[in-house]
Amino acid sequence: MRINLQPAYVLHSRPYRDSSLLLETFTAEQGRLGLVARGARRRARGGSGAALLQPFTPLLLSFSGRSELKTLTAMESVGSALALRGDCLYSGMYLNELLVRLLHRHDPHPQLFAAYGEALAGLAGASQSDEVLRSFELTLLGELGYSLDLSADGRTGEPVCAGGLYQYEAEYGMVRVSGSGVSRHGVYSGDELLAMAAGQFGGIARRASKRLLREALAVQLGGAPLRSRDLFQRAGTS
Repeated sequence: MRINLQPAYVLHSRPYRDSSLLLETFTAEQGRLGLVARGARRRARGGSGAALLQPFTPLLLSFSGRSELKTLTAMESVGSALALRGDCLYSGMYLNELLVRLLHRHDPHPQLFAAYGEALAGLAGASQSDEVLRSFELTLLGELGYSLDLSADGRTGEPVCAGGLYQYEAEYGMVRVSGSGVSRHGVYSGDELLAMAAGQFGGIARRASKRLLREALAVQLGGAPLRSRDLFQRAGTS
């Protein structure tokens, strides 16, 4: 197998042997791939390949091999690395960790790849990352086969009522619950859900959308904590 000049991003890298790198990458047509960049850390005239193989940099990668771990054979930058700072840097790390944890290797997701590029561009130009993250999380759930319909009761199919109360059930999605004796914890108002369904993740839906998407993704993550979320909390940015 030999692939030339595939649009890609590096999600994570770590040193390998004396001068190489092991890369987790997200490619437009091959999905998530593991690559070995041989000699990438070796000092050479003009610098090393490691300087280019950084997260948030749009790349064209060529690679080959028959095993699970492919060998990087060439690389080109499509543009400068996107400058993510403060909260947005941690948000970018969070997106990368979600993709590494939830995507199967060699499973193409071209629409998700496009959404990821748009999310990075959004983070680079955003002072607040909430809306960018929530939109991407919804897209990711859909690509994983767990689309979350925020405008209808997942059990009955009836439209969400603005004055109703709903809770998330992994099997069905949003399900209406009785208002009597229902704890507010884990319950979402119809107003909040309809705002999210319209792509509005700020205002009244800001906290609810973060809580709901975290709840839905936790099912897919199997309860294992996210390192990037810990970094958020340690930096006081969550």
